[in-house]
Amino acid sequence: MMPSTGFFESIGLFLQTGGTILWVILFVSIILWCLIIERFLFFKLTYPDLRLEWLYHWEQRRDKHSKKSLFIREATLSEARISMNKTVPIIKMLIALCPLLGLLGTVTGMINVFDVLAITGTGNARAMAAGISQATVPTMAGMVIAISGLYFIKLIEEHVSDESHHLADLLKYH
Repeated sequence: MMPSTGFFESIGLFLQTGGTILWVILFVSIILWCLIIERFLFFKLTYPDLRLEWLYHWEQRRDKHSKKSLFIREATLSEARISMNKTVPIIKMLIALCPLLGLLGTVTGMINVFDVLAITGTGNARAMAAGISQATVPTMAGMVIAISGLYFIKLIEEHVSDESHHLADLLKYH
């Protein structure tokens, strides 16, 4: 069943209402959600194989109580943490960027309101309404994306922490 074109028209109008900055926020949010989905897919599809590989290499070692084996264990755990946290800093940066872009949208929208006031005076409420909505919509969009992104980055960070501790427990150092 094909989605109605009214839905896409509504989204297009919403994006026009928010001005150019809202398009930038949309682009940033698409990248953000792709990276978040990638991390969840990593933990679901790739990480179990990596964990088995690390465990296999550890179990193949005869020496598990020397200083050298301790360093190898720590290197394996570091490699695991690096793999699990691969895109986390980028995700955090994009989450922090969304409210700032919303604020930029607010400033540009208010500049439009002041331009309308300078040209038409204070009596044209319709002309001012477009600028006010252009000022508020990007702020709302940036905040909604950032707040929902914070929830998911917290889930990812907790999963990284849990898996790091679980892997450390599995790599027994005698």
